[in-house]
Amino acid sequence: MEEQNIRLNKALADAGICSRRKADELIFAGLVTVNGVKAESPGVRIDPEKDHVVCKGKKVVFSTGKKACILMLHKPISVVSTVKDPEGRKTVLDFLPQAYKQRRIYPVGRLDFFSEGLLLLTDDGELANRLMHPRWHMPRIYHVKVRLPGKDYNLPRTLVIMQRGMKLAEGEELAPVKVEIMGKQKGLELWLAFTLSQGINRQIRRMCRDTDLTILTLRRVQQGPLLLGDLPRGEVRELTNEEVSLLRKEVGLANE
Repeated sequence: MEEQNIRLNKALADAGICSRRKADELIFAGLVTVNGVKAESPGVRIDPEKDHVVCKGKKVVFSTGKKACILMLHKPISVVSTVKDPEGRKTVLDFLPQAYKQRRIYPVGRLDFFSEGLLLLTDDGELANRLMHPRWHMPRIYHVKVRLPGKDYNLPRTLVIMQRGMKLAEGEELAPVKVEIMGKQKGLELWLAFTLSQGINRQIRRMCRDTDLTILTLRRVQQGPLLLGDLPRGEVRELTNEEVSLLRKEVGLANE
């Protein structure tokens, strides 16, 4: 049916191949074919259920006939944020309920092996690409339990350094980070709340390393408008319609 037909660049984005802009580039570079014919324009309309699309030599698999699925996982520690792991470690997909096993779902961004907390998973390629693009980075809040190196450690000075924006040992310049003390210090241990706006790899761990703080627990509790809340470790839930609307609005997809 004609109403099932969508623009080729949107179809590639929805399939998680790339962003729409990147899809335009691939099409103009002659790297996309539809039913064996080189696509001439990103605006050519296809039927994902019937047309055979190949991008850069690989068949594109579309999720058709189903509403996009957006899930929140409370990722436990000792789990990798990938679809597969060559070392045989448990991945975030191992926590998907059986009802989602047949869908082409993948994690949006990452939490490192020893971190836990809020992680999104979806089969909505366009949304995933937006969420991972630097332009659309939403504030993320982490609760981090740290241990000070000694009683004489100058924590206020460290917090000022982080809040003003610091330079990592590898040379990356960080934007100012909001850091707050949570509750009372117990011995040399206390909880800090970090609010990040950048997408620097393992940023909090590297900040604490460079300021002699030992991380004991690192948990993401919020991403943009989404809250981890009381979702138990290892549990998955679908986002509510309201959460989906807020999330799409945050990345400029509210009217699409």
